[in-house]
Amino acid sequence: MNQELQTASKQDSPTEKRPIIFSAMQPTSGLTLGNYVGALKNWVELQKDYDCVYCVVDLHALTARPEAAALRKQTLDVAAMYIASGIDPARSLVFVQSHVPAHAQLSWVLSCFSQLGELNKMTQFKEKSDKHGATTGLFTYPVLQAADILLYQANLVPVGEDQKQHLELSRNIAERVNHYYANTLTVPEVFIPKVGARIMSLQDPTKKMSKSDENPKATIFLTDSADEIRGKIKRAVTDSGTEVRRGEERPAITNLLTLYHIATGESFEAIEERFVGKGYGDFKQELADALVALIEPISTRFHAIRNDKAALNDILKKGAEEANRRANRTLRKLYKKLGIVELE
Repeated sequence: MNQELQTASKQDSPTEKRPIIFSAMQPTSGLTLGNYVGALKNWVELQKDYDCVYCVVDLHALTARPEAAALRKQTLDVAAMYIASGIDPARSLVFVQSHVPAHAQLSWVLSCFSQLGELNKMTQFKEKSDKHGATTGLFTYPVLQAADILLYQANLVPVGEDQKQHLELSRNIAERVNHYYANTLTVPEVFIPKVGARIMSLQDPTKKMSKSDENPKATIFLTDSADEIRGKIKRAVTDSGTEVRRGEERPAITNLLTLYHIATGESFEAIEERFVGKGYGDFKQELADALVALIEPISTRFHAIRNDKAALNDILKKGAEEANRRANRTLRKLYKKLGIVELE
């Protein structure tokens, strides 16, 4: 077992009473620089002050009917990337959703407390059904999402704009359950993380960088090699003119300046000053160097973790054991109040 995983596999049951944070990602494809800046980097910081529960939600991915081998690979890839990015399984709970049967069990119970009208209002169902079909699974997706959160009695959930509606549903369901069966589920609050930079497509700066973009040149993945990163930056679109400066009328170069700021921590003013009198070529070369310096260590750790299959399996197994312990505690409490008979 490599040293990276030896440290990570020493998972202890959390003993400190800290606020619980729950967050998760679907294993639909490789994670991007946008995922790192917008989520993973914040998740790592949250470990200092919160009891963090980080899940790979593979059951949610079934709504898109993924190919089986791809789903297995991507599930392990995402779990490994959590750790490679700095999430420590000795401090945070890291596990795969399907390894904890209580997610599906609680989802059914919560569906009995969900209103058809509420689910009809979910905008993501309308958007995704055009692509994947209006399946029951896609329609009840937010109920399973509520189960993910409520199982762990999460106090806080980091959400972006596109997920606020789903969290509000989770809150409504929890309050409804508590109305009939008091003090059963924690009603989660929205957690507003530090505002991260919004990273746009390298080929169309009017669109957010996406792991599902059909143009492979548009997105930087956390597993990209140094040559791949340099090639994508070299081919990134720019605005007319040659000045390296921000502006609403200059979305392409503004996006690249944002990437430089993320990679180096330098202020925008300092970056613009550095490149006064220089063209896009010089700027892109230095930007590529900075992004390689940021991503290459993460990619190296990721490959080391993925190549040690036994150690990664051990981490996920221990994570599942602790997740099952916590989840079953919540489920048994609710079952008892509902009148579900438990064998002695």
